[in-house]
Amino acid sequence: MSGVARRTVVSAAGAAGLAAALAACGGGGTEDKGSTGTEEQPGATLARTGDIPVGGGKVIAGQGLVITQPKAGEFHAFSSKCTHAGCAVSEVKDGVIVCPCHQSRFDVSDGSVKGGPATAPLPPTPIQVVGDEISLG
Repeated sequence: MSGVARRTVVSAAGAAGLAAALAACGGGGTEDKGSTGTEEQPGATLARTGDIPVGGGKVIAGQGLVITQPKAGEFHAFSSKCTHAGCAVSEVKDGVIVCPCHQSRFDVSDGSVKGGPATAPLPPTPIQVVGDEISLG
């Protein structure tokens, strides 16, 4: 193999590796504003109101949701998939939903970005509260 051909092959292999690395890190920086990732049917109980602290929330990992209670009796649900790189948010503390991968933070009241690198809010998911049961709406 000649020197020029060898350089071409090595360059192509490097470019392919870079493309694969970028794809694995969230699609090359594009923000996901699409699906919520929820798999449950409407009406299935996700949590009880007493499970969701006022001013905080709870990640429902198996459902791809985070449920919050910004004020007493006010409940919201959002996709738990971070809009930056698609990681699952891990916790809710101090009024924000936290993504462990790159430390994006989202507001518990509306899912808006409180700190990046995410630039898009968490997509809301409709829920309903009947008695002390929270279910998909």
